[in-house]
Amino acid sequence: MNYLIILLTTFLSCNTEAPTQFSEEVLNDTFLTLQGEEIAFESILEKHKGKTILIDIWASWCRDCIKGMPKVKALQSNNTDVVFIFLSLDRGQDAWKRGIDKYQVNGEHYYMPSGKKCPFADFVDIDWIPRYMIINKEGNIELFKAVEADDDKLVNALKK
Repeated sequence: MNYLIILLTTFLSCNTEAPTQFSEEVLNDTFLTLQGEEIAFESILEKHKGKTILIDIWASWCRDCIKGMPKVKALQSNNTDVVFIFLSLDRGQDAWKRGIDKYQVNGEHYYMPSGKKCPFADFVDIDWIPRYMIINKEGNIELFKAVEADDDKLVNALKK
């Protein structure tokens, strides 16, 4: 019985809050631009310092990502001051670029060359795509996880 109490106490006292800052390892992780150049995640964020950023982790082969794209486009039209960054888990750069054109995805685009095997993916713990995150104007993670572009938590986080 004591073992059960200790186990429950340990489990319930674990900090399960979502992170509000990216680790140094994540900030140093690199992505590819549309021109094929490497860029550190920190540089991507730095470009938009002082602005709200929506990160959309997606892939052109992902049915749920494509189904959710009209919701993303609605968010874009209702939040013109928000920067939309799309991080692709496509299996190749050609498929990624074709997907951007085919689905008319507007925003900043970066390719994750190591897919789910990189510091960013480990930190974010990608278990489903699409995956949305909000970075607030102070550079903190305002919303760590949403899988629907019309999620109330996501919409409210954009208003902050």
